Amino acid sequence: MATHVLERSQLLRTTLGEAWEFFSTPRNLARITPRELGFAIREPFDEHPAYSGQLITYTVKPLFGIPLTWVTRIEEVQAPFKFVDTQVRGPYKRWWHEHSFEEVEGGVLMRDRVEYELPMGPLGELMHDWVVKGRLKRIFDHRWAVLEALFGPAANRSVNPNVPRA
Repeated sequence: MATHVLERSQLLRTTLGEAWEFFSTPRNLARITPRELGFAIREPFDEHPAYSGQLITYTVKPLFGIPLTWVTRIEEVQAPFKFVDTQVRGPYKRWWHEHSFEEVEGGVLMRDRVEYELPMGPLGELMHDWVVKGRLKRIFDHRWAVLEALFGPAANRSVNPNVPRA
């Protein structure tokens, strides 16, 4: 089964503390997720910032508007520099997502690295090429635009946000 990788980097015009506060608050995921995905955290929900072992259950509509339960676990937290979430239950055979934050000149360099595998063998791989790869690109493009609006445009980018590897 193929492991696919999507990587993105973005310069945020903010401080490391503000970036950490925003991204370690699970409810903010709804703010950066496209509306058509129908993202909603299920209640009751632990309102604490991300911590190792935290489970987050939400509903998404990844394909054809069909609601699906997705459960993620925060596996690792190194505040304010990094956290990792993994899928416990959801549409992927495997989903591992590392979020990292580095203070740089002009703000914070935020990096996403997602490693994922699809179920259903060869059919899953066809779905990756036809649907999933493009869908993930659009989701992360949407996040890029929302974060630009929230944290201000980056005048001098040394990273290319639009080149995911998948």
